[in-house]
Amino acid sequence: IFDGGVGTCLYDKGIFINTCFDELNLINPDLVREVHRDYIGAGADVIETNTFGANRFKLAPHGLEKKVHEVNLAGARLAVAAAPGQVLVAGSVGPLGVQIEPLGKVSLDEAKECFKEQIRGLLEGGVDLIILETFALLPELQQALRAVRELCTEIPVVAQVTIGDDGRMLSGGTLASFIAGVLEFQPDVVGMNCSVGPKA
Repeated sequence: IFDGGVGTCLYDKGIFINTCFDELNLINPDLVREVHRDYIGAGADVIETNTFGANRFKLAPHGLEKKVHEVNLAGARLAVAAAPGQVLVAGSVGPLGVQIEPLGKVSLDEAKECFKEQIRGLLEGGVDLIILETFALLPELQQALRAVRELCTEIPVVAQVTIGDDGRMLSGGTLASFIAGVLEFQPDVVGMNCSVGPKA
Protein backbone atom coordinates (compact mmCIF):
# COMPACT_ATOMS: atom_id res chain seq x y z
CA ILE A 1 0.00 0.00 0.00
CA PHE A 2 1.44 3.34 -1.12
CA ASP A 3 0.83 6.68 0.56
CA GLY A 4 -1.45 9.31 -0.99
CA GLY A 5 -0.65 12.71 -2.45
CA VAL A 6 2.15 14.45 -0.59
CA GLY A 7 1.27 17.81 -2.16
CA THR A 8 -2.38 17.40 -1.17
CA CYS A 9 -1.38 16.86 2.45
CA LEU A 10 0.96 19.85 2.43
CA TYR A 11 -1.90 21.96 1.08
CA ASP A 12 -4.19 20.63 3.81
CA LYS A 13 -1.58 21.69 6.36
CA GLY A 14 -1.76 25.31 5.16
CA ILE A 15 0.79 25.54 2.34
CA PHE A 16 -0.50 27.78 -0.44
CA ILE A 17 -1.03 26.22 -3.85
CA ASN A 18 1.39 28.66 -5.55
CA THR A 19 4.22 27.56 -3.25
CA CYS A 20 7.05 25.41 -4.56
CA PHE A 21 6.22 22.29 -2.56
CA ASP A 22 9.55 20.68 -3.44
CA GLU A 23 11.47 23.56 -1.84
CA LEU A 24 9.90 22.66 1.50
CA ASN A 25 12.47 19.85 1.68
CA LEU A 26 15.02 22.61 2.31
CA ILE A 27 13.07 25.33 4.10
CA ASN A 28 10.49 23.40 6.14
CA PRO A 29 11.73 19.82 6.50
CA ASP A 30 9.75 19.27 9.70
CA LEU A 31 6.47 19.70 7.82
CA VAL A 32 7.52 17.27 5.09
CA ARG A 33 8.63 14.79 7.74
CA GLU A 34 5.24 15.18 9.43
CA VAL A 35 3.43 14.25 6.20
CA HIS A 36 5.57 11.12 5.82
CA ARG A 37 4.91 10.11 9.43
CA ASP A 38 1.17 10.70 9.02
CA TYR A 39 1.08 8.29 6.09
CA ILE A 40 3.19 5.72 7.91
CA GLY A 41 0.84 6.02 10.88
CA ALA A 42 -2.11 5.41 8.55
CA GLY A 43 -0.55 2.13 7.41
CA ALA A 44 1.41 2.90 4.25
CA ASP A 45 4.01 0.31 3.27
CA VAL A 46 5.63 2.68 0.75
CA ILE A 47 6.03 6.45 1.06
CA GLU A 48 6.98 8.78 -1.78
CA THR A 49 9.51 11.57 -1.62
CA ASN A 50 8.33 15.18 -1.88
CA THR A 51 10.03 15.59 -5.25
CA PHE A 52 7.31 15.19 -7.90
CA GLY A 53 8.19 18.53 -9.53
CA ALA A 54 11.84 18.76 -8.52
CA ASN A 55 13.34 19.08 -12.00
CA ARG A 56 15.10 22.12 -13.41
CA PHE A 57 12.17 23.27 -15.55
CA LYS A 58 9.61 23.24 -12.75
CA LEU A 59 12.03 24.70 -10.22
CA ALA A 60 13.14 27.54 -12.53
CA PRO A 61 10.12 29.86 -11.95
CA HIS A 62 11.06 29.80 -8.25
CA GLY A 63 14.74 30.55 -8.95
CA LEU A 64 15.74 27.06 -7.84
CA GLU A 65 16.93 25.49 -11.10
CA LYS A 66 20.48 25.21 -9.72
CA LYS A 67 19.26 23.33 -6.64
CA VAL A 68 17.85 20.24 -8.37
CA HIS A 69 20.31 17.84 -6.74
CA GLU A 70 20.01 19.51 -3.34
CA VAL A 71 16.19 19.43 -3.32
CA ASN A 72 16.04 15.77 -4.40
CA LEU A 73 18.76 14.64 -2.03
CA ALA A 74 16.99 16.36 0.87
CA GLY A 75 13.64 14.92 -0.16
CA ALA A 76 15.03 11.39 -0.24
CA ARG A 77 16.83 11.73 3.07
CA LEU A 78 13.71 13.11 4.79
CA ALA A 79 11.61 10.17 3.64
CA VAL A 80 14.28 7.59 4.48
CA ALA A 81 14.72 9.05 7.95
CA ALA A 82 10.97 9.17 8.65
CA ALA A 83 10.77 5.48 9.52
CA PRO A 84 14.06 3.67 9.01
CA GLY A 85 13.52 0.04 8.15
CA GLN A 86 9.73 0.21 8.57
CA VAL A 87 8.65 1.22 5.06
CA LEU A 88 10.03 1.44 1.54
CA VAL A 89 10.80 4.85 0.05
CA ALA A 90 9.89 5.63 -3.55
CA GLY A 91 11.69 8.49 -5.27
CA SER A 92 8.91 10.48 -6.96
CA VAL A 93 9.57 11.84 -10.46
CA GLY A 94 6.92 13.62 -12.51
CA PRO A 95 6.87 15.11 -16.02
CA LEU A 96 9.21 18.00 -16.84
CA GLY A 97 6.39 20.46 -17.41
CA VAL A 98 7.62 21.47 -20.87
CA GLN A 99 7.02 20.12 -24.36
CA ILE A 100 9.72 17.86 -25.74
CA GLU A 101 10.43 17.10 -29.37
CA PRO A 102 8.70 16.85 -31.77
CA LEU A 103 6.12 19.09 -30.04
CA GLY A 104 8.60 21.41 -28.32
CA LYS A 105 12.17 22.67 -28.34
CA VAL A 106 13.54 20.34 -25.65
CA SER A 107 15.33 17.40 -27.29
CA LEU A 108 14.90 13.82 -26.16
CA ASP A 109 18.49 13.73 -24.94
CA GLU A 110 18.05 16.97 -23.00
CA ALA A 111 14.92 15.56 -21.38
CA LYS A 112 16.82 12.43 -20.39
CA GLU A 113 19.63 14.49 -18.85
CA CYS A 114 17.10 16.54 -16.86
CA PHE A 115 15.61 13.37 -15.44
CA LYS A 116 19.07 12.01 -14.63
CA GLU A 117 19.90 15.24 -12.79
CA GLN A 118 16.87 14.69 -10.56
CA ILE A 119 17.21 10.94 -10.12
CA ARG A 120 20.88 11.17 -9.07
CA GLY A 121 19.83 13.07 -5.95
CA LEU A 122 17.14 10.52 -5.13
CA LEU A 123 19.53 7.59 -5.53
CA GLU A 124 22.19 9.30 -3.44
CA GLY A 125 19.57 9.93 -0.77
CA GLY A 126 18.89 6.21 -0.47
CA VAL A 127 15.49 5.56 -2.06
CA ASP A 128 14.41 1.94 -2.50
CA LEU A 129 12.66 2.42 -5.84
CA ILE A 130 11.82 5.10 -8.41
CA ILE A 131 8.22 5.97 -9.30
CA LEU A 132 7.63 7.81 -12.57
CA GLU A 133 4.09 9.11 -12.25
CA THR A 134 1.39 11.09 -14.03
CA PHE A 135 3.06 11.02 -17.44
CA ALA A 136 0.81 11.96 -20.35
CA LEU A 137 3.21 11.43 -23.26
CA LEU A 138 5.01 8.16 -23.96
CA PRO A 139 8.23 9.69 -25.42
CA GLU A 140 8.79 11.67 -22.22
CA LEU A 141 8.19 8.63 -20.03
CA GLN A 142 10.64 6.66 -22.18
CA GLN A 143 13.35 9.26 -21.53
CA ALA A 144 12.66 9.08 -17.80
CA LEU A 145 12.97 5.29 -17.90
CA ARG A 146 16.15 5.56 -19.95
CA ALA A 147 17.55 7.96 -17.35
CA VAL A 148 16.84 5.57 -14.48
CA ARG A 149 18.35 2.58 -16.26
CA GLU A 150 21.50 4.48 -17.26
CA LEU A 151 22.07 5.45 -13.64
CA CYS A 152 21.11 2.18 -11.95
CA THR A 153 20.10 -1.06 -13.64
CA GLU A 154 19.04 -2.79 -10.43
CA ILE A 155 16.64 -0.37 -8.75
CA PRO A 156 12.93 -1.22 -9.13
CA VAL A 157 10.97 1.23 -11.32
CA VAL A 158 7.26 2.01 -11.42
CA ALA A 159 6.02 3.63 -14.66
CA GLN A 160 2.59 5.28 -14.60
CA VAL A 161 0.57 7.28 -17.10
CA THR A 162 -2.51 9.44 -16.78
CA ILE A 163 -5.51 8.98 -19.05
CA GLY A 164 -8.67 10.79 -20.10
CA ASP A 165 -12.31 9.70 -20.01
CA ASP A 166 -11.76 7.79 -23.23
CA GLY A 167 -9.09 5.61 -21.62
CA ARG A 168 -6.36 7.11 -23.79
CA MET A 169 -3.30 9.20 -23.03
CA LEU A 170 -3.09 12.88 -23.96
CA SER A 171 -1.37 11.92 -27.20
CA GLY A 172 -4.32 9.73 -28.13
CA GLY A 173 -2.24 6.63 -27.50
CA THR A 174 -3.86 3.56 -26.00
CA LEU A 175 -2.82 1.81 -22.81
CA ALA A 176 -1.66 -1.10 -24.98
CA SER A 177 0.72 1.25 -26.82
CA PHE A 178 1.98 2.54 -23.47
CA ILE A 179 2.81 -0.98 -22.33
CA ALA A 180 4.50 -1.82 -25.64
CA GLY A 181 6.47 1.42 -25.51
CA VAL A 182 7.99 0.84 -22.07
CA LEU A 183 8.72 -2.90 -22.20
CA GLU A 184 12.26 -2.49 -23.52
CA PHE A 185 13.17 -0.57 -20.36
CA GLN A 186 11.86 -3.39 -18.15
CA PRO A 187 9.80 -1.44 -15.63
CA ASP A 188 8.87 -3.56 -12.62
CA VAL A 189 5.38 -2.10 -12.32
CA VAL A 190 3.16 -0.28 -14.82
CA GLY A 191 -0.08 1.53 -14.10
CA MET A 192 -2.20 4.65 -14.09
CA ASN A 193 -2.62 7.48 -11.60
CA CYS A 194 -4.55 10.74 -11.15
CA SER A 195 -6.85 12.25 -13.81
CA VAL A 196 -10.09 10.29 -14.19
CA GLY A 197 -8.99 7.31 -12.11
CA PRO A 198 -9.24 3.60 -12.93
CA LYS A 199 -12.97 3.45 -13.78
CA ALA A 200 -12.61 4.62 -17.39
